[in-house]
Amino acid sequence: MKTLLPLALLAAFLSAAALSARAVQPDILPVKQITLELARDIAMASVEACRQDGYNVSAVVLDRAGNVQVALRDTLASRYTLEIAERKAGASIMSGIDSGEFRAARNDIRPELNHTTGLIMIEGAIPIRAAGSLIGAVGVSGAPTSNKDAACAAAALKKVEERLEFAQ
Repeated sequence: MKTLLPLALLAAFLSAAALSARAVQPDILPVKQITLELARDIAMASVEACRQDGYNVSAVVLDRAGNVQVALRDTLASRYTLEIAERKAGASIMSGIDSGEFRAARNDIRPELNHTTGLIMIEGAIPIRAAGSLIGAVGVSGAPTSNKDAACAAAALKKVEERLEFAQ
C-alpha cells in the first residue's frame, strides 16, 4: 500500500501536467493575414516607385502561405516579369528575409533552389511584416537590375509603413 500511494500521486501529477500542456496548445491558431486592400496598395506603390525612375515592372504580393494576393503588370512590362516577381516573393516567404539576402546566405544551394517550383534566387523581393508577424512578401521584376527592383519594393513598404506598424 505504501508503494502504491507514491505511484498513484506520480500518475496524477503526470496526468495533470499532460492536461495543462494540452490546454496551452490550442487546436485553432489566430493568424495575421494580409488583406486584399493592403496587398493592392503595396503592389501599386511598387509599380509607381519604379515608374518614377522610368522602369516598367510587375509587382506581385504573396500572402504568408505563398499564394498570390495581388499581381500587377505595368502597361509596357514584359509578361515574364510577373512570373519572376512571384518567384522572387516566394523565396522571401520561404526564408523570411529579403530574396537578395537569402541568395547570399544560401549561394551553396542556389542552383537547386532555382529549380524549385515557385522560387528564384534573385534580389527584388522583401518580406512584409505587420506587428512582428510575417504576413506576406512583395516581389518586383522588370527594372534594369534586381537591386532597382528591390528598391521599388522597399519604397512601397515605406509608403505603408505606418499601416504595418500599427496593425492589430
